[in-house]
Amino acid sequence: MLMTVGFFLFLYPLFMSLFWIIGGTMFYFRREAGDSAAPELKETPFVSILVPCYNEDEQIEEMLEGLMVLNYPDYEVIAINDGSTDSTKEILVDCSRKFDRLRVVNSKENKGKANALYLGVLASNGEIVLTLDSDACLDKDALQYLIPHFTTPNYSERVGAVTGNPRIRNRSSLLARIQFIEYCSIIGLIKRSQRIIGKVMTVSGVVAAFRKKALLDIGFWDKDIIADDIGVTWKLQKKFWDVRYEPRALCWMLVPETVRGLWKQRIRWAQGGVEALLRHYKIFTDYKQRRLFAVYIEQVISIIWSIIWILYLCFVLIFEFDLTLLLYGTYLAIIALVQLTVSLLIDKKYEKTNLKYILWASWYPLLYWFLNVLVLIPAIPRACKILSKNRSEFATWESPDRGLRK
Repeated sequence: MLMTVGFFLFLYPLFMSLFWIIGGTMFYFRREAGDSAAPELKETPFVSILVPCYNEDEQIEEMLEGLMVLNYPDYEVIAINDGSTDSTKEILVDCSRKFDRLRVVNSKENKGKANALYLGVLASNGEIVLTLDSDACLDKDALQYLIPHFTTPNYSERVGAVTGNPRIRNRSSLLARIQFIEYCSIIGLIKRSQRIIGKVMTVSGVVAAFRKKALLDIGFWDKDIIADDIGVTWKLQKKFWDVRYEPRALCWMLVPETVRGLWKQRIRWAQGGVEALLRHYKIFTDYKQRRLFAVYIEQVISIIWSIIWILYLCFVLIFEFDLTLLLYGTYLAIIALVQLTVSLLIDKKYEKTNLKYILWASWYPLLYWFLNVLVLIPAIPRACKILSKNRSEFATWESPDRGLRK
């Protein structure tokens, strides 16, 4: 029995790594390889860029300045102050006087990011809305890559959302460099491989473009769950809106550089994932949703794997240490290195110097796997509260760790 469990714990990450490598490579050669120059747009629909803000006075002005010089003719920026307790509101008002494209929506109470985005959509004029975190710097050409998904042929009228490619700005600390490796070798490859099978688990909460008509169709974001990005992705795909991934639409963000900040972020991610699974389990009663089955099942298996892994590790360390663990670990380390190398070669298209971060790869598996297993311990019971939660309640937020300050 113990050997069977150990075999499962070994095979699952091995299979998923191979799947991500193959899927990510297929996506790259089919949709990324070749000329990386921004396409010439035949249509430029008006775009509303929504920036929800909560206690962001340290970086919001710099971020808004960058949004004023995008290589796109027709767009507006709407900043939504969600009951900030610092000077965010005053800074936004001052910025609205400086920048003609900027409008400000002020909410007196903190009612969460999903509600802030909802208010932004109500105030928007664009048929396409782009949501952007308030610490993110959008690449000047990002809209030139995102918008053609909504306007060109090939079933574009069913495209409900296109998620961009978040990149990490702060890399001065070990934690930040490890997260850079993670975003390349895990998150980037996952989105590419999921897109190959036609469905994705989640759009990026940092940067994503939506068709307003699609948001109206699904009733906007769920305001009562912690991860608005996962929830809106599943609602769109259940209504048969297409969700795409555009790796050339770059966006530069800040990541936590303290263990406490990273811990809180990953609990929120894990809780949001479990909440989405609990809310959307009924897809299995509708055969029309069969293309979502694989994504759902993979998420469930990953949770089961994490729970079994930590129980198995505790058992063998206390009662019966098995040298085959070292053998399994060696095999997984090799496949992880292959996965990392493939992902960095793909990402080299966007960052010419990123191969130097392979020096931090040896730290990456240790932190990533341990952390993602441990965060499930508090995340699962928190997520289960959604079963008895009043859906009129708001999932409020707080300003996350934005990295080390000089």
